Amino acid sequence: MRIATYNVEWFSELFDNAGNLMPDEKISGRDDISREDQITALGIVFERLDADMIMVIEAPDQSRKRNTVTALETFAAHFGLRASKGMIGFANTTQQEIAVLYDPTILTMRHDPKGDEPGKRDTDIAPRFDGYFKIDLDIDATEDKVSFSKPPLELEVETRGGFRFRMIGAHLKSKAPHGASTPEEAMQISIANRRKQWAQAVWLRRRIEEHLNRADPLIVLGDLNDGPGLDEYEGLFGRSSVEIIMGRGLTDRVLPVEAKLFDPHAAQGLSRKLGAIPTTARFYLEDQDRYLQALLDYIMVSQEFMAKRPSWRIWHPFDTPECLADTTLRTALLVASDHFPVTLDIEF
Repeated sequence: MRIATYNVEWFSELFDNAGNLMPDEKISGRDDISREDQITALGIVFERLDADMIMVIEAPDQSRKRNTVTALETFAAHFGLRASKGMIGFANTTQQEIAVLYDPTILTMRHDPKGDEPGKRDTDIAPRFDGYFKIDLDIDATEDKVSFSKPPLELEVETRGGFRFRMIGAHLKSKAPHGASTPEEAMQISIANRRKQWAQAVWLRRRIEEHLNRADPLIVLGDLNDGPGLDEYEGLFGRSSVEIIMGRGLTDRVLPVEAKLFDPHAAQGLSRKLGAIPTTARFYLEDQDRYLQALLDYIMVSQEFMAKRPSWRIWHPFDTPECLADTTLRTALLVASDHFPVTLDIEF
């Protein structure tokens, strides 16, 4: 079975309000790329992935006038994808949903959020992801309320062979200092965003621990907008979001292996201060006239999956030999999105 996560930059811009694709020459949400070219490129990438399930980050918008599932299923039908059925959890207001496309002949799944409904308070379990989380962010003895701009998607999944597991798709808030007009403002916004992202990671980790304590097989995947050493503010909080979610904890206490999640790319990045690490995204920095590469996208698994011969791949157009050698696929990956897919092949 192949499980994928893929952040598709402004996927929503490729559909009209009825969920129909718009393959025309108008510029998509991607700079200097037409909607037709981005749609064609995405079709090539999704077809080559041939995944049984794709967690789509920045999926088409869900609102009063637009429907995420309709758009995704239209896209899947247009390109004849096996992963033809769509599902969404809690909608958000960013026009960048978290949704899933999957093969209904291989998998059954349902949106199954855990935690208390908004407004209720239970100290024993983490709140539901469409509510809020209370935590002291700035050590002033006062609890702050933190919410997700994009609530994680919680799924109960069952394979055709009867294996059941939990899956959480996540897209944590970016730390970019949008709106800053001075270096001082940029620093203040960056630190505030880092605090919020850190709190979201703690919240997500608490849900993960609830599943691991029940021995639920678990996969957490998506765009965490964070990686080891990504910015200078990480040191203020002791741990990156990735480390918290994987189970490296908020302290130096060593957790048993069954309390941790594993992703080989994250482990490689966290094992070194200098040197090359895998990357899953590529952004153009206009002010510096260069590209920045970063490790942002992950598929983390609990220990139950480690005996099932897991094999991870980043579909990087230059770093993965198969993608580099295939001119059509390499070009499609660069045109389709500023992120590259990550896949997990596993034997059920």
